[in-house]
Amino acid sequence: MTGPMRLHAPHRRVGAASVAVLLAVLGVVAGVGRAGEPLPGMPPAVDPTNLYSETQAGRMSPAVAGALPRVYVPNRTSNDVYVIDPATLKVVDRFKVGINPQHIVPSWDLKTLWVTNNAEGRTDGSLTPIDPTTGKPGKAIAVDDPYNMYFTPDGKSAVIVAEALKRLDFRDPHTMAMQWSLPTPGCAGINHADFSIDGRFVIFTCEYQGSLVKIDLVGRKVLGYLKLSKGRMPQDVRASPDGKIFYVAELQSGGVFLVDGETFIEVGFIATGVGPHGLYPSRDAKKLYVINRGTARVYGPPRGKGSVAVIDFAARKIEATWVIPGGGSPDMGNVSADGKQLWVSGRYDDVVYVIDTTSGQVRSIAAGKEPHGLTVWPQPGRYSLGHTGNMR
Repeated sequence: MTGPMRLHAPHRRVGAASVAVLLAVLGVVAGVGRAGEPLPGMPPAVDPTNLYSETQAGRMSPAVAGALPRVYVPNRTSNDVYVIDPATLKVVDRFKVGINPQHIVPSWDLKTLWVTNNAEGRTDGSLTPIDPTTGKPGKAIAVDDPYNMYFTPDGKSAVIVAEALKRLDFRDPHTMAMQWSLPTPGCAGINHADFSIDGRFVIFTCEYQGSLVKIDLVGRKVLGYLKLSKGRMPQDVRASPDGKIFYVAELQSGGVFLVDGETFIEVGFIATGVGPHGLYPSRDAKKLYVINRGTARVYGPPRGKGSVAVIDFAARKIEATWVIPGGGSPDMGNVSADGKQLWVSGRYDDVVYVIDTTSGQVRSIAAGKEPHGLTVWPQPGRYSLGHTGNMR
């Protein structure tokens, strides 16, 4: 083969067995002979049936012992960060950052929170570090197009998701000096991701092509692309507790696709609501919170049909739906350290939602203009894979 394999799935089950056999023979996507062997240098899964076992309530790393309990909210249009005290639900600080802050990303070692300022349509993107022990920002570092940011499971590289450039830049996780780059030419709108349980591959969404890309972190190459059967704008990705199935939120199809990680084949679909975007597991790893933005467009009106669908991981079914009273635009966030609250930005309503994970009751806090990928800090876990707190 002279280039990465491209997989197309006109129907999510037709021909799946044949494709799986072909992939197993080729050993291209399935990773024959390597499954279960952790990426060298990464902390292996403690429980192979639950990769979230160390992110349960109370399992805090010594690295976050001095962190202030805060919620950090990047406001994409007002170019600032609001800081909320979760105990009082009050904004206790705000500060300016770079142009178009998109996400607040915990570092692999849990010692820094990075604001990804991608400066859309410009060339002055940057990362602003926040010291979680003081809640204060440091000096920004110039970085090309940092729309999103992840970390390799071994902690050796920060992965800058240069969305507009169709590229992943692997950088030093502390200084952000460039290590190497991986072009992803077949992935327009490369965006969100999650990693395999053994850390050897990662799956990213291609937001503007209705597809996914699978990347080999050992061989440093694109393994293949998967066109979703009825999707056009895939968003967040999250692995099931056993690491076998990757849930993919799809903005325009109104649900989440289920993709087998090893074979890279679409195996199911669950309808969840209008504009699925963010995906967050509960602290006990029994549920997946699907954040439905309330609009199937990238930019929508306020007071849309926003909601949160709660999926039972084991049954692969929705057990509850929490509607935003009066309408809203829930987007991204995370679960509180004790698992009792789900914090989510209200992107087109300039608010932050605090949702009780027992009752579904919703409270709102005014934020800046167009709040986006907020994070709750600190969180349980041994290390962070990035985004708004993809903890393991």
